[in-house]
Amino acid sequence: MGAGHQHTETDARISRMLVATALLSGFFAVELITALAIGSMALLADAGHILTDVVAAFMGLTAVTLARRGSSSPRRTYGWHRAEVFTAVANAALLIGVAAFIAYEAVRRLGDAPTVPGVPMVAVALAGLATNAAVAWLLRSHAAQSLAVKGAYLEVVADMVGSIGVLIAGVITLTTRWPYADVVVAVVVAVWVVPRAIALAGSGLRILSETSPRHVDVEELRSALAAVDGVTGVHDLHVWTLVPGKDMATAHLTSRGDSARVLDDARAVLAARGLAHATVQIEQAGACSAGC
Repeated sequence: MGAGHQHTETDARISRMLVATALLSGFFAVELITALAIGSMALLADAGHILTDVVAAFMGLTAVTLARRGSSSPRRTYGWHRAEVFTAVANAALLIGVAAFIAYEAVRRLGDAPTVPGVPMVAVALAGLATNAAVAWLLRSHAAQSLAVKGAYLEVVADMVGSIGVLIAGVITLTTRWPYADVVVAVVVAVWVVPRAIALAGSGLRILSETSPRHVDVEELRSALAAVDGVTGVHDLHVWTLVPGKDMATAHLTSRGDSARVLDDARAVLAARGLAHATVQIEQAGACSAGC
C-alpha cells in the first residue's frame, strides 16, 4: 500500500471522526438537559456514556490527526502512531469511571425512586438510537485499522444498547407507572459497558507493553526461521505491535549459507505470518556475539 493511499485512508478517517464528534456533541447536550429537567437516572446514565463517546471521538480525532502529520523530531522515530493507543486506554478508564459513578447513584436512589415522565424518555431514547446508529455506521469501516477509532466505535455500539434500555424504561413507565424502571435500567446500562471498556484497555495495554500479537506464535516463528536453509541459529527475536494492523519484528540469524538468499527466505517466512515490517540481520556462523 502506497503512502498516497494511506494518507487518503487517514483523511477519510479524520472526516468521519469530525462528523461523528459533531453528532455526538449535539445529542449529548439534548440528553443532558432532558435528564436534568425530568430527573431521569437512566437518561443521565446514557448521557454519561454519550459524554465518553464525545471524549473518545475527540481524542481519537486528535490521535489520528497527529499520526497523519507524523513527526520531524529525531527523538520520535515512529512519529505519533502510539498516540491513539494511549487515547484508547485513557478512554477505557474514563468509561469505567462513569459506569461506576452511575451505578453508585442509581443504587443510592433505590430506596426513594422519583416519578419520571415516560414520554420525554421515549423521545430522547429514539433520538439517541438514530444518532448512535449514524455514528456507528460512520466509524465501523475504520475501526479495524485504528484502536482510537475502535474505542469510539465500541462505545457508540454500547450506547445503542443504553438507548434501547432507556426506551424500555420509558415504555414501562408510561404503561405501568413503576417508579424503579428508570433506576434499574441505569444500573443495567452501567454494568453493560464495563466488560467492553476492560477489553479495550486490555488491547491498548497489550500494545504498550509490547506483548507479541495474538495471531503470531513466536516459538513457531523461531522454528520456521531456524528451518531456513543455511540458518544455524536464531537469536534476539522480537515481535510486537506498533499500532493495530502494523506488527513489527526483528531477528538475528547466524548462517553458513549465502547471506542474500538466507535474508530473502527469512523475509518470506516473516511476511507469510503478517510481519512485513521486519528487520533481519544475518551473521556468519562463528562471528556472532556471546548472546547467540
